[in-house]
Amino acid sequence: MNVLVMIAITTGILSGIWGWVAISLGLISWAGFLGCTAYFACPQGGLRGLLISTLTCLSGVFWAVVIIAGSAMRPEWNILGYLLTGVVAFLMCIQARQQWLAFVPGTFIGACATFAAQGDWRQVVVSLLVGLMFGYAMKNSGLWLAKQREKQQNEAVKRTVFTETKGSEGS
Repeated sequence: MNVLVMIAITTGILSGIWGWVAISLGLISWAGFLGCTAYFACPQGGLRGLLISTLTCLSGVFWAVVIIAGSAMRPEWNILGYLLTGVVAFLMCIQARQQWLAFVPGTFIGACATFAAQGDWRQVVVSLLVGLMFGYAMKNSGLWLAKQREKQQNEAVKRTVFTETKGSEGS
């Protein structure tokens, strides 16, 4: 079995567990899946990828709150909300000049989750954070499983190729 199959197995198992955890803790399950998605989509892997995807998702939540709060200042001025959205979207992209905020999709995932949750940023933050950890566990447990499987297969090949033959040294 290849790496993708191993990641699929661990992702399937942990997705079911995430569904139970989300319901048990009163979290937003789809927001947690967005956290998983952010980790999987981040070009960096491992702990560095987890940190980058976490920082960008959280920055997206912040930017969404800025838009929501700014638009609420003068709700009768629809144009203010549109202008603010444009300026903030620019800032969401330009922040990627900073190394730890360089994953623009993570920023938009955090913002979209906040908008979809109607501004309930506290609930979104917790759900995204737990989802990010699940995404990390899904991918890395699958990679670990694939590495273990490959190790077993290599050992099996070695045993068949290098079998002990007694008395073959010229005797």
